[in-house]
Order: sequence, then structure tokens, then C-alpha cells
Amino acid sequence: MVDLGHWEGLLTEETLPFGFIYRITNNTNGKMYIGKKQCLTKRKRPPLKGKKRKRISIVETDWKTYTSSSNRLNEDIIELGMDSFTFNIIMWCESKSELAYMETLLQFKEEVLLSDKYYNGIINIRLGKVKLSQKPPKF
Repeated sequence: MVDLGHWEGLLTEETLPFGFIYRITNNTNGKMYIGKKQCLTKRKRPPLKGKKRKRISIVETDWKTYTSSSNRLNEDIIELGMDSFTFNIIMWCESKSELAYMETLLQFKEEVLLSDKYYNGIINIRLGKVKLSQKPPKF
């Protein structure tokens, strides 16, 4: 079983997926944040002496301790403490394009920019061809 840090969610596989879509809920006022986080990233290192190809390795990110990219949410987490928030993993994604697509899809479906019950202040979209590992979920 994989250690999820402070995140709540179900991971059925032993191998870590590329990333996940999450929802953080402030338990004191019900305000939420929807975002994405990569679990794995590529690190490029210089080639070995006499070689031309860069060395690429897959490494784990800081996802177990990550809270959010939202400054307002992070300020509330510092002020109220981690125990006042619920950190839920909504779904696991197998690729960068799937991760970006699913986050954006959920943010639009829940209209995060039109409601005061969300911390989200921007939807940052940069999408390419999506290679879904599964059929899109019904939210």
C-alpha cells in the first residue's frame, strides 16, 4: 500500500500514477479548492562524458506534503491548521494531458469561478491531445 501523506483517497495499485485531481475542503466554512498535482516528474541530467544523450530519470514530487498553489487557501491552512481541512483525491491520472483535461473539466462543471464557495481564482488551460487511460467519469 502506498503512503498518501495527508491525502485521503483510494489507490488500488502498488505503482504510483502520474498524478491526481484533488478537492480541498475548509471544514469551518465549507469553501473548496479543485486542483491537480503530479506525483512523478522527469529529471534531465547532462550526458555522461563522451556521450550526447541527456540522462532522463523519473522521480517522485513533493505531493505527499503539498497543499495547494492557491495563496488564499495556503494562508487559511496556516491560520486554521491542517486539521481544519479535508484533502481528498478525486481521481488518479496516468498522463499529463489526462491530468490537465480532467482538472479543467471538473472546474468548469462545478463552475468554480462563478461561485464564492471556491478558492479557485483562475482556470489555467494548456491542453494537447488527451490520451485517456479510462473513460471520463460522470461527475
